[in-house]
Amino acid sequence: QVKVVESGGGSVRAGESLTLSCVDSGSVSRVNTMGWYRDPPGKQRELVASITGPGAIVYAEAAKGRFTISREGAKNTILLQMNSLRPEDTAIYYCCEVVGGYTYWGQGTEVTVSA
Repeated sequence: QVKVVESGGGSVRAGESLTLSCVDSGSVSRVNTMGWYRDPPGKQRELVASITGPGAIVYAEAAKGRFTISREGAKNTILLQMNSLRPEDTAIYYCCEVVGGYTYWGQGTEVTVSA
């Protein structure tokens, strides 16, 4: 069973930092591709960053140099360290995990960045 759960969202001011956490609380430890997407207000879902099982990382242009994705502790836990946040980073952030060709999504965590 796969159950993806995010945490760590909140409201911050521009320039501040937040760390989002995502865990697959389903069952056994697994090392799958996991990633972060976001839904900005009025816009389509977009990739923020992803990490494969072996550790290959992809960042969206908007995230490069400011956000860091990593695996922490258990293989099925990933973090998204977000620094120098901007108002345009305001969105609902979703974690996902690819298992057996299917993408599982979390419920989302809201990030609000005020000017």
